Amino acid sequence: MVKHWLMKAEPDSRIVKGKDVKFSVDDFESTKTTPWEGVRNAEARNLMKEMRLGDKVLFYHSNCKNPGIAAFAEVSKEAYPDYTAWDSTHPYYDPKTDKENPKWYMVDVTFKHRAANFVPLSLLRRIAASADVPSDIPYIGAPGVRAIKEMALVTRGRLSVQRVEEATWRIVELLAANGGWDDGADKKVKKRHPKAQPKDVSHEGKGSTSNSIRAEESTEAPSRRSTRSRAVHS
Repeated sequence: MVKHWLMKAEPDSRIVKGKDVKFSVDDFESTKTTPWEGVRNAEARNLMKEMRLGDKVLFYHSNCKNPGIAAFAEVSKEAYPDYTAWDSTHPYYDPKTDKENPKWYMVDVTFKHRAANFVPLSLLRRIAASADVPSDIPYIGAPGVRAIKEMALVTRGRLSVQRVEEATWRIVELLAANGGWDDGADKKVKKRHPKAQPKDVSHEGKGSTSNSIRAEESTEAPSRRSTRSRAVHS
């Protein structure tokens, strides 16, 4: 049975140990398939170990001015030891693990397509805070509002790798395909709720040895690493 996930990466440059851990949707589209290395959070690691070939992934921009869902991807290789953990030159080197007793794991993820409409976190938060179906996106219906309200991204945003329920996945697909929301309404919600979520700073990156690692951080939750640049944030 296909499962659904959300994985965070940092789209903006951030230097760690002399390497840029940035990994944007442009990088992902160009790379096509990447190891999701650099995750140094036990819960996120365990979720990756549950992933199976063909599972669906929401690619999320984190730790940036406008975090949100930028693309759709797929798990193309199941969990295997994250060799960057014992590479002392890597931004997310962990001296407490070794080849004989690996502590950290990663999966390979393959880019499928961009979201026709970038789905911002601000929109998802506005939907989650709504008592009724927002008038600018009536096509999601009441079931869609309920699905977003239960989304881990809005209930406990910090984690860089998250489960996504099938119903929620379908609503995100609808939003990405149809767009049409009022960006101004999302800004008003931010003003009414000035308190930002805690900054996500647990290494859960995604990255690779190319130029990104995806590390977990972000205004919501760290993403994944990025020597290549997948990091874990918002």
